[in-house]
Amino acid sequence: MMKKIIFGLFCLLYVQMASAQKDSLAFDEGDNYIYYRVADKPGLSADTLYKRAWDFAGTFNPSVKPAKGQAENTLNTSGKMIVYNGSSLVRKEGGQISYIINIQTKDQRYRYRISNFIFTPYQRDRFGNMVPIPGIEVPLERIAAKYGKKDADSYLDQIGSFCINTAAKLKQFIDKQPLANKTEPVKKISTQNW
Repeated sequence: MMKKIIFGLFCLLYVQMASAQKDSLAFDEGDNYIYYRVADKPGLSADTLYKRAWDFAGTFNPSVKPAKGQAENTLNTSGKMIVYNGSSLVRKEGGQISYIINIQTKDQRYRYRISNFIFTPYQRDRFGNMVPIPGIEVPLERIAAKYGKKDADSYLDQIGSFCINTAAKLKQFIDKQPLANKTEPVKKISTQNW
C-alpha cells in the first residue's frame, strides 16, 4: 500500500514538473516563443550587473563572443543545444535548437530573454553519425505542424528545462561576488646580513 502511495506521488510530481517546464515558455508580441524574466538586485549598479552578465555570456558559450546590443547596457550571445526524441531507453538526437540570449541591465535590476528558437533536424550520415540536415531550419512555432505534436511537446519540455537551468546559472553569476585580488608582500631576503 505504501509503495503505491509513494509511486503515485512520484508520478504526480513528475507530471507537474514536466508541465511547469513547458509553461515556462511564453509568446511575445510577434507570437514567437520566448523565455523572459526580470530580476531585482538591490545595491548593484547597472555597470556592475553588465560586467557580471558579460562574464556569464563569455563563459556560458566560449565559442561565441558576446556582442554589445543596440541599447545601453545590453548584450547578446547565441548558442545551440541538442534535443532528443524517442523513449528514454531508445533516445537519439532529433536535432539542434539555436537560440539568442539578450541581457539588459539597469541600476538594481536586470532582465534577460532567451528567444529566436530555430530547429535544425538531424539525420544519419554514411558513417552512422547524427548530423544536421543542411538547408532545413524550422522556427519553433511551426515545429508541431512539421514534426507532430509528440515530438514538439518533447522538444518544448527540453527547451523549457534548458531555459530554467540557464536562468539559474545567470542568477548564480550575477549573485557571485568577485574575488578581491590580495597582493601578498614580496618577501625580500637581505644578502647584507648573514
